[in-house]
Amino acid sequence: MGFGEALIGVPLLALVIPIQVAAPVAVLVSITVAAVVVVQDWQHIHLRSAASLLLPSILGIPLGLYVLAAAPSHWVKIGLALLIMGFSIYSLLSHGRFALADDKLAWVFGFCAGVLGGAYGMNGPPLAAYGTLRGWSPQHFRATLQAYFFPASLLVMAGYAYSGLWVPAVNHYYLAALPGVLLAMFLGRAANRRLRSLAFVRVVHLGLVAIGAVLLFSAV
Repeated sequence: MGFGEALIGVPLLALVIPIQVAAPVAVLVSITVAAVVVVQDWQHIHLRSAASLLLPSILGIPLGLYVLAAAPSHWVKIGLALLIMGFSIYSLLSHGRFALADDKLAWVFGFCAGVLGGAYGMNGPPLAAYGTLRGWSPQHFRATLQAYFFPASLLVMAGYAYSGLWVPAVNHYYLAALPGVLLAMFLGRAANRRLRSLAFVRVVHLGLVAIGAVLLFSAV
């Protein structure tokens, strides 16, 4: 899909391992996926949009790292779940009534993505919202967001290392997950090429609703 690895992985992993381990694992997976997608599909990347999202994200990452270290994860999870579900349900019911014609508001979505990325490795929801509002095709959506994720995830991982959160358990779970990640990338790329734009937007929002529900369940 172009953005879902952390959204799927972090809530599920948080059910069985500490979120302070789950989040760095998700970021390492994100780096792997992004590197492969950027090499394969570089011609579909909107470089200006990716840069417009990345720069404000850099400002949001330190705040996210602080949230991870200091804020009660229970309430943050609930708030994030309700925000994700509310936006996606509204978008499904509004039938694409709102759209963004340019990148002027990219800084808002980028900053929010940086905060969520620093806190939980979950940059995806603001970026998915932005991509659908911009009306990107499935191919441009996937490639552009991964062009964002590669440098952003490197910065987040550096922050985890500096904060002492890159521990041996992170490497263990990442290597254990890698075969499944590589298989999923192959299947996901094939599915992405077959999706039409309207169907893709619906799939994105339905996926976000489901992910928000899983996140909410993990917090209660």
